[in-house]
Amino acid sequence: MSAPAAVLFDMDGTLVDTEVLWWETAHEVAAGLGHRLSDADAPEVVGRAVADTAAHLIAVTGGTAAELPGIAAELTGSFHRRVDAGAPLRPGAAALLTALERHRVPFALVSASPRSVVDAVVAGSLAEAPFAFTLSADDTVRTKPHPDPYMAAATRFGVPASACVAVEDSPDGTASAHAAGCAVLVVPSLLPVDPARGRTFARSLEEVDLGVLSDCLRRPEASGS
Repeated sequence: MSAPAAVLFDMDGTLVDTEVLWWETAHEVAAGLGHRLSDADAPEVVGRAVADTAAHLIAVTGGTAAELPGIAAELTGSFHRRVDAGAPLRPGAAALLTALERHRVPFALVSASPRSVVDAVVAGSLAEAPFAFTLSADDTVRTKPHPDPYMAAATRFGVPASACVAVEDSPDGTASAHAAGCAVLVVPSLLPVDPARGRTFARSLEEVDLGVLSDCLRRPEASGS
């Protein structure tokens, strides 16, 4: 089986262990608004864009739309400080990126985080990764769970989305890649992801190599390991 035309990596929770940092950030901001974050909030926080989480916090606290920019800015600033303090790579991430570089398989970063956060992580934890390019929530009209980010990434590579493998950890990110037509390798972190046609599952990036990524393209059925 030929290698993917490109591998499209999510960032938070997939390559970098930032989902916990984002949850801590949302918990802190929610507390300041008088709301105690719980598991019931997770689908609106984990893997979601800043604006989505801010809108959720407004909804559960009875706030108004006028508060959205301020809450979004507070979320971004607090998360940025946590990232700057250090965001460790997920197990197996460095080895997988090195292997793809060695085999000359191009790869890019496709994130729902703001450009400022993406740039901070790429300059820090991912400084050694030769991404062809990075896409942030600011680079498409709609971000995840919409298909726009992954469609844009495939277009920039000049290949069909169906020739790409997206590597994701969250339900929203997986939905985005799936809707764009990518084969999806799911390595769940904080939230479970439902099996579906076109999705392959792994417990950790330590289990993933070029062979596993190539197999994703020929597995239309749901699969797992």
